Amino acid sequence: MFKSLPTWGKRGSFFYDGSVKKGTIIRFGQNGKKQITADKYLDLLKEFSGQLVDIGASTRTTPAAGSVGAWLMENVTKTTAIASYVGPILVEEGYAEKVGPSELRFNSDYTVRYLLDTVTIDLGRKHDPA
Repeated sequence: MFKSLPTWGKRGSFFYDGSVKKGTIIRFGQNGKKQITADKYLDLLKEFSGQLVDIGASTRTTPAAGSVGAWLMENVTKTTAIASYVGPILVEEGYAEKVGPSELRFNSDYTVRYLLDTVTIDLGRKHDPA
């Protein structure tokens, strides 16, 4: 089921289905559609864990080096404004927070939250290598 969110600059909205943990399909504009896998989200979270970085969400200019937008363009898609959709998804799902008009602070505990939801840990059994 697609969920609606405002874009990073709140000048429009977009829809997405899925989650950071499972991957997303993002729909924007008239017919725009991009898929981002869970593996790419995990790579993004690892790259920026605990950092305050520029979102790099401009549709008019190339994202600054070191920004989320630049990373997404290098590792996921050449769509220049993709960060204006990914940023709000990360905030919505609690992986980051928006700081001012152009920065995103990534949580440093992403690994624990991400992995605990995808891995079952059985503390009641001892490992028997035999």
